[in-house]
Amino acid sequence: MSLLTPADIGGKTEYEAMREAYRRQVMVTKQRRRVLVGGHCSVHFECKETMRYQVHEMLRAEDSWARPGAVEDELRAYNPLVPGPGRLSATIMFEYETPEERAGQLPKLVGLERHVRLEVGDSAPALAAFDRGQIDERGVSSVQYASWLLNPAQVEALGREGTVVRIVIDHPAYTAQAVLSEETRREIARDPVG
Repeated sequence: MSLLTPADIGGKTEYEAMREAYRRQVMVTKQRRRVLVGGHCSVHFECKETMRYQVHEMLRAEDSWARPGAVEDELRAYNPLVPGPGRLSATIMFEYETPEERAGQLPKLVGLERHVRLEVGDSAPALAAFDRGQIDERGVSSVQYASWLLNPAQVEALGREGTVVRIVIDHPAYTAQAVLSEETRREIARDPVG
C-alpha cells in the first residue's frame, strides 16, 4: 500500500463540501476494522483511507490548511500508520470511565510492548512493535500506535477464508484476547499485501 501524498489531501473548501458523506463512509470502514479486546481495550486496524480521514480531520480541527507545511506535517505524523507490504498497523486504545480510573490503571501497563500478539492461523504469534514515544517506565498513553510484521506464510493465511486470527494481550495487569470476525479478517487481509 502506498503512502499518502499531498495530492491525496483536499483543500479546506473541498473537504467541507464532502465531509459529511465521506465521514459516514469512513466510519463504516472503521467499524469493520475495530476489535474489542477485553473490557477496556479496542484495536483499530488502520489503512490508507482511515489515515487520509485523520489527516483531513486534524487539518480541520487546527484550521491549519493555510499554514505552510501543515499538510506535510500531518503526513509525517500519520503515514507511519499506513500498513505496507508484510505489515498491519493499528491504534490501540485503553478506555476507562473516569480520569481517576485511567490514572490508576495506565501506569500498571508498563511493559505492554512485550505482551501484545497477533496470531494468524497456526503460525507463530507476531509480537506488536509499539511507537516508543508513547511508552516509558512510568506508564503508557491511553492511545498506542502499534504494528505487526508478518512473514509470507502469515500474510497468505490472513488472506485465506476461515483463518482464525486472534489478538492476545497477556500483560499481568491486563489479560484478554479476541478472535477477529470474518468480516474484519477480510477487511484487513489486503493491508499487508501492499
